[in-house]
Amino acid sequence: MKLSWLTEPLWEKQPVLTSGKAIRLVAEVVSTNWQDDYARKVEEYALLGISEYWIVDFRGLGGIAFIGKPKQPTFIVCQLVNGEYAQQRYQMGEAIASTLFPGLNLRLDDIMP
Repeated sequence: MKLSWLTEPLWEKQPVLTSGKAIRLVAEVVSTNWQDDYARKVEEYALLGISEYWIVDFRGLGGIAFIGKPKQPTFIVCQLVNGEYAQQRYQMGEAIASTLFPGLNLRLDDIMP
């Protein structure tokens, strides 16, 4: 079985990936430029074909449309379905589900700093 990253045309010269075939999961910790994490990166990663994108918002920085009201720590799992991400929001106390890790036993409470 050939590793996906070995088929990347730029990999031998520089660590640049041109498709999401070599990447199955991206986990992003939200910072003050939260708009990028919740909007721009969602589109970019979907276009690359990355099957799962996790948005971890420890400080509840995202907009109300993304994390709800009242704003609170939120963990969003975006799963690629027909070229677009279906998003599932999780907050404190809720079990996080992932198709990449079906046996995952994780809650946001477990990873809060």
